[in-house]
Amino acid sequence: MPNGWSLTPLGEQIELGDLPLNMVLSTDQTRAVVSNNGQSKHSLMWIDLSNRKVLHELDIPKAWYGLALTKDSKTLYASAGYDNMIKVYSIESDRLKLKDSLIIGNRWPRGAASPAGLTLSTDDQHLYCVTKGDSAVYDFNVVNKTPFKKTKLKAPAYTCILSPDGKKLYISLWGASSIGVYNTETAQIEAEIPVGSHPNEMVFSKNGALLFVASADENTVSVIDLNEKRVVESIVASLYPDAPIGSTSNSISLSEDGKTLAVANADNNCVALFDVTEPRKSKSLGFVPTGWYPTSVRFFNNNLLVVNGKGLTSKANPNGPNPYKPRTKETEYIAGLFKGTLSVIPVPTREELPAFTRLVYQNTPYQKNKELVTEGEAGNPIPRKVGDLSPIKYVFYIIKENRTYDQVFGDIKEGNGDPSLCLFPDTVTPEHARFGPPVCTFGQFLCGCGSKRGWPQLVYLGLRQ
Repeated sequence: MPNGWSLTPLGEQIELGDLPLNMVLSTDQTRAVVSNNGQSKHSLMWIDLSNRKVLHELDIPKAWYGLALTKDSKTLYASAGYDNMIKVYSIESDRLKLKDSLIIGNRWPRGAASPAGLTLSTDDQHLYCVTKGDSAVYDFNVVNKTPFKKTKLKAPAYTCILSPDGKKLYISLWGASSIGVYNTETAQIEAEIPVGSHPNEMVFSKNGALLFVASADENTVSVIDLNEKRVVESIVASLYPDAPIGSTSNSISLSEDGKTLAVANADNNCVALFDVTEPRKSKSLGFVPTGWYPTSVRFFNNNLLVVNGKGLTSKANPNGPNPYKPRTKETEYIAGLFKGTLSVIPVPTREELPAFTRLVYQNTPYQKNKELVTEGEAGNPIPRKVGDLSPIKYVFYIIKENRTYDQVFGDIKEGNGDPSLCLFPDTVTPEHARFGPPVCTFGQFLCGCGSKRGWPQLVYLGLRQ
């Protein structure tokens, strides 16, 4: 891949849309619904899990993560993002049809609720929604359609999960590194439990005594004892116990027997498996290689279902945006090129896991020993070892936004470019050419998916140098 990582995805693959973020299974586990939330088209997909195919895709104006499916699989609730409403869809003959909308507020920019995670009560009569825009929890009586109850939260929320008895709603407060405990009878927050940074998905232990919480910005899963209302164990999900932040643990699932916990590590392109049979004494079982940027993991009939947000490969865009030509449907804008996938992977046996784990380590360019000493040439002014001195005192760092290397430097002989992709040769951009070959072109520095990834990587590269 452009970032130096490799992919060896396991299992069967079902093509999805642009950046799928969440997946919910029907009660009988024959169907699944996926929400696609990327830069281009937003949509909902209704999937036949037995036959491994998408039965219906419904294009929608906006979506964001939140999904809730009734037990009879006849009604779907889906977050509509900054349209600030929850869309209600009927499901008939395996097709989705818009039926109603639960309005939270005015559409953006007049309103900013932005509904995120959703969950239904056990009788499907109440829908709970947490928001990341106005930091609140909304309680809808979807049967009587009475006005919703709104309770303010201390920080933006990610999602929520209802206790088995229906009395407590646990809310992952993304912006507060904590879990809010909402009393569904009093409509009040009655407790707050500190966890890791950027908590997201949650799952109960089989007996309901523990709550597992994934923390995207700490490479961990916090294990909460719900009676004691505190974290009693922190499970490290990264490839190395003391690895720097960056695994992005963003989804979790518990096997039907309650013995195995699966954790999706989005930025490690893998799923980590743990034996959680003995409370507070979790054991790492190994890793399973996935596609690019796994965003959701679920156990299903002795399989792992893994949603890969960016699919299986990076893609070139030779027909990308060109200032000399109008944009059309055929224009290949980089932020909308990657189609996600759904991997159906048989749950690995204990005998298979060591080989799969080795694949995961082989796929990553990061190794623990490279934190202190990296590869390079002797005498290079860029130090190879942390703490070594460099003769360089000042660095002038020039970054060109919204253009690829080939579009500006594709025609210079010193680089490794493609002249056919050059839009701005040196006759058009003489200053760019003057600062290119004599100094440094970063001709082999690729992020693979646009500005949002490129900027942090460039800044980090500059700071390191």
